[in-house]
Amino acid sequence: MSEIGVDKNREKTQDITRKAIRGVLFTLIGGISWGFSGACGQYLFSVKGINPHWVTAVRMFTAGLIIFCFVLFKYKEKMVGLFSNKKDRWTLIGFSIFGLIFCQYTYLLAISYTNAGTATVLQYLGPLLIMVFVCGIDRRLPTKIEGIAIVLAVTGTFLLTTHGSLSNLVISSQGLFWGLMSALGLMLYTIIPGRIISRWGSIVVTSCGMLMGGLILLVLVRPWRIPVSLDWQVFLGMLAIIVIGTVVSFTLYLQGVSDIGPVKASMIACVEPVAATLFSAFWLNTPFVGADILGFAFIITTVILLTSKGS
Repeated sequence: MSEIGVDKNREKTQDITRKAIRGVLFTLIGGISWGFSGACGQYLFSVKGINPHWVTAVRMFTAGLIIFCFVLFKYKEKMVGLFSNKKDRWTLIGFSIFGLIFCQYTYLLAISYTNAGTATVLQYLGPLLIMVFVCGIDRRLPTKIEGIAIVLAVTGTFLLTTHGSLSNLVISSQGLFWGLMSALGLMLYTIIPGRIISRWGSIVVTSCGMLMGGLILLVLVRPWRIPVSLDWQVFLGMLAIIVIGTVVSFTLYLQGVSDIGPVKASMIACVEPVAATLFSAFWLNTPFVGADILGFAFIITTVILLTSKGS
């Protein structure tokens, strides 16, 4: 083999390595950013007393507008195609309402009733619901790995909500309800846009859906009528949720998916509930006990099992 051929192979190998390292780092930073965003939400709710409806509406509209404008310059033709197709347009509307709005709204409400770590872990039951949904569609029983995942998820949720005592609910019933609803929202967020994402791309579909959802929330919530005491701390908290927790994390995660694939990216993104828990504990002094950590571990293991099964 000539020296030129060896050099080309070496450069190709180095490019693949750099791409893999970038994908891991970007996905990791994206997951940590999501976790930090959840802690910022907890800070706004528990410390500053900000209304979660106001935060949800302002976050989705502002972040959606930023991402939409960014994507418009690069994928204008795909956006036009998405909105021009009647069937795809209705799917986008359904994704915006039952996927994006429902998922973000229930997640932030779960944080307001519990804490960032607990709400994020409960939301991560979403892949389990997706698995159950797929089993129902295929009319089959869960596989061995899926069965183990079910046991781990149920056990983890039990430990998280009761600390092992059948007579003791350690989080509020509202927190448990909205946490489970956010898991349902994550399932719908994943399932509804499957067809149009494969046709137009995830960044196009999500940016359009987020802006549409933000506009819908502005009409329904009317955040300008909700009294909010704005100071520099609230401003920085919202800035972190919108820019770091939505725009930056979303962009980095998608790049990570492009670099290392959705399976590895999904597994690395499991750092999100860990990050949310750590930020909540060390920044906001949220108490967690051994049963909480064990419950977190069981649910995160569930996600890893179900994700790696598809690799």
